[in-house]
Amino acid sequence: MSYLELLRLASPEAVLVVAVLAILTIGHANARAAVLPAIVASFGLAFSAVAILLLPQHATFGGGMLVVSPLNSLFKIVCLTLAFFTVLLAHGDHRMRQHHAEYLAMILLGTIGLLLLVGSEELLTIFIGLELTGLSLYVLTAFDKNDRRSAEAGLKYFLFGSTASAFTLFGLSLIYGMAGTTTLAGIGERLATAPAAPLLGAGIVMTLVGFAFKIAAAPFHLWVADTYQGAPIPSAAFVASGSKVASFVVLGKITLISLAPMHGSAAWHAMLAGWMPLLAGLAAFSILLGNFVALAQTNVRRLLAYSAVAHAGYTLLGLIAGGRDGFSATLFYTSIYAVTLLGAFGVVAMVRRETGGDDLADFAGLRSRSPLLAGCMAIFMLSLAGLPPLAGFFGKFYLFSAALRTGENHGLLWLVVLALFGSLVSLYYYLIVLKRIFVDQSEVTPRPAETDWLQRATVAVLAAAVVLLGVLPSLFLERIVAALP
Repeated sequence: MSYLELLRLASPEAVLVVAVLAILTIGHANARAAVLPAIVASFGLAFSAVAILLLPQHATFGGGMLVVSPLNSLFKIVCLTLAFFTVLLAHGDHRMRQHHAEYLAMILLGTIGLLLLVGSEELLTIFIGLELTGLSLYVLTAFDKNDRRSAEAGLKYFLFGSTASAFTLFGLSLIYGMAGTTTLAGIGERLATAPAAPLLGAGIVMTLVGFAFKIAAAPFHLWVADTYQGAPIPSAAFVASGSKVASFVVLGKITLISLAPMHGSAAWHAMLAGWMPLLAGLAAFSILLGNFVALAQTNVRRLLAYSAVAHAGYTLLGLIAGGRDGFSATLFYTSIYAVTLLGAFGVVAMVRRETGGDDLADFAGLRSRSPLLAGCMAIFMLSLAGLPPLAGFFGKFYLFSAALRTGENHGLLWLVVLALFGSLVSLYYYLIVLKRIFVDQSEVTPRPAETDWLQRATVAVLAAAVVLLGVLPSLFLERIVAALP
C-alpha cells in the first residue's frame, strides 16, 4: 500500500493536524485572538467528520495499525462531535480567553489521539493514541495558570496517568510476548490455541489496571475528583466525555477480541478465573464507592466526579455480559453518558461565571435566574439517575437486560441487583441538586455577566439530544448494532 493510500485513510487525522497548525499560527500572530481560532477549530472538526464519511467502508493498513470499519468510523464521528461541543463551551468560558488558540489546539491534539485510539486494532498504535490523548489532557487540566487547584489537578492527573501508562505498556508487552503478535485479531487466535500461563495472567491484570484508570473505575479513581474540580470546566468536560468513549471502545476490542479465550466467568454459581471476574469486581466496587462517596459531596463538580466512578461500573456490565448485545449496550451507554455530562458541565460553567463558585449553594435559585439552565440541568440530572423518558433510562435498561440475559440461570443477577441498588442511591444526590435549583432560595448575589447565547444554545442542544435519544434510542442504537462485526 502506498503512502498516498495511507494519507487517504488517515485524512481525518491529517485534517486536524492542519487545523492545529493553523490555530497556532493565528495565536502567534495575535495572542488575543479568540473568535478566529474557535472558527478554525470548529471547521477543522467538521471537515474531519466529512473526511470520515468519504472513507471506504472497510480498509486496513499496516496489519491493523489503521483500520477503517463502520464501527470505527461511527465512533470517530462521536469523538469529533464531543470535541466540537467542547470547543463551543471553551469559547464561552472567559477564563480561557488568555492563550485561547493554544487551548483549542490542545483540544484538537487530544482529539487526534482519540481518533488513533478508536481507529487502530494494533497494540503499539493503541498505546501511542493513549499517550497522545493523555499528554494533551494533562496540559488541558493544568492550563489555568491563575488557579492553584488547576496546577494541583494537572500534577496529580499526570502522576497517576504516568503510573497507569507504565502498567498498560508492561501488560501489553507481556501479552505480546505470550502471543507473538501485536494485532488484536492475531492475539485472539494465538491465545485460543496456547495454554494458559502465569505471565499471560499478569499481563491481563496490568492491562486492565491501566484501562481502569482511563475509565475512572475504583480503586483507580483517585485522580478523578481533583481533576474534575480543579481543571478548567471545558477541560474537565472533555476528560469526562471524549476520553471515556474512546477508552471503552478500545477496552471492548481488547477484551472481546484479543482476550476472548481468557474470559472466564463472573456468574455467581460458576465463577471461573479470567478477565470477566476482574471486571465484575471493578464494576461492583465502583458502583458502591462512587455512589456512597457522592452522597457526602457539597461541590457539584466533585459530585459529578464520584458519579462518574459509579457510571464506569454500570458501563462495565456490558463488557462483562459480552457478545454483540453487551458490547452495543456499553457503546450506547458510554456515548449518551458523555453527551449528558458534557451538558451538565456546560451548566456548571455558566453558574460559576455568575456566582463565582460551583458548590451546591451556588445553584440555589437558578430556577428564577435562568429557567433555561434550570430545565437543562434537570434533564441532565434525571438522565444520569436513569429516569424515563430520558436517554439514561434506556441506556441503563439496555445494559441491565443484556447482563441479565447472559449465561445460564441469570449468573450476573448479583451484579444487576447491585447496579439497581446503586441507581437508587444515586437518585438521592441528583435530586439534592434539583432541590437546590428549584426549591431553595439563593443566598448569593449573582455577578453581572454578559449573556453568552452560544454557550446557552450549546447546552440546550445537548439537553434536546438527551431527550431525543431517550424517546427514540433506535436513532443511534441501530447504527451501533449495524456497525458491529
